[in-house]
Order: sequence, then C-alpha cells, then structure tokens
Amino acid sequence: MTRLFRRKTAAVAIAALALALAGGGIAAAKPTSGSAQPTARSAQQPAVTTASLNSAKATLAKGDGMSTQAVSGFYATAVNANGTKARGAGVVIKYGVGEYEVQFGSNVTNGIYVATIGRPDSCCIPPAGEISVARRLLTPNAVFVQTRDSAGTPADLPFYLLVHR
Repeated sequence: MTRLFRRKTAAVAIAALALALAGGGIAAAKPTSGSAQPTARSAQQPAVTTASLNSAKATLAKGDGMSTQAVSGFYATAVNANGTKARGAGVVIKYGVGEYEVQFGSNVTNGIYVATIGRPDSCCIPPAGEISVARRLLTPNAVFVQTRDSAGTPADLPFYLLVHR
C-alpha cells in the first residue's frame, strides 16, 4: 500500500512540474509610442492658508453639538467634484484640482480615515480614478483628500469620506 502512495506521489510531482514548465512563463507588453504614462504622484500637501486656519479654529470652537455622528464617534461626508459638501458633517475647502480639505468639530489627529470615489446623487456609476486621504498638516481637526483620474493626473472627482475618531 505504501509503495502505491509513493508511486502516486512521484507521478503527481512530475505532472505538476511538467505543467509548470509547459504552461508557465513571463509575458511583457511593449508600450505603444502614444500610450499615456501615469504622471508622477506628489506626496506634498498645499500650504495651509490663513483662511483655512481661521475656518478650522471656528469649526473647532463650534464643536460637534449633540449630533448623531458626534455621539457615535465618526464623521461621514459626501463631497461633490466642485468641492461643495453634498451632505454630512464638516466644512470642505477646495485648494486646487483634486485637492480638498475637510474640517470637523473635534480633533481627528488619531482617527482612521477612509475615502472612496462616489457620486453623492442617486444617478450613475462614479467616474474611475484614485483617491488618497491623510491627516491635514498643521490642522488637528481636518483631513486632506486628493483625487486623480485613472492615468494618475489630478482630477476633480466626487467622493465619500468616513472619519472614525
């Protein structure tokens, strides 16, 4: 019986090796001369403006109040591509193409930030692209969101943001 298992084991090992050698391989595609290459991504946030700092201080001073989001420990915000808030918590400031700051009524420095591209209205599938979210430098009650198209070029895209404090 053990001899039968040894033969089967050897046959399976040889078959797996043969399949790997016959079907395996590496493929590389040569880019065409006109194909768009992703642009270099910048890890830099725009400078904090005086207006942004004043807005952050006012939002922080106003606080959360007794809203449902403040009690449950999270903020949820839907933002249009043009930088206006569609619904949810926070104050939105648009810096440049694809650069947004969202300010809240409490310190979110140690929070967890999740963002996804999505349309705040009930129509259609959202545009394809990329989104990044990080703590806002020098502003403890804000996060910085950056959106790009699929090629990596900064683009104004609508998004949802969830911050768990």
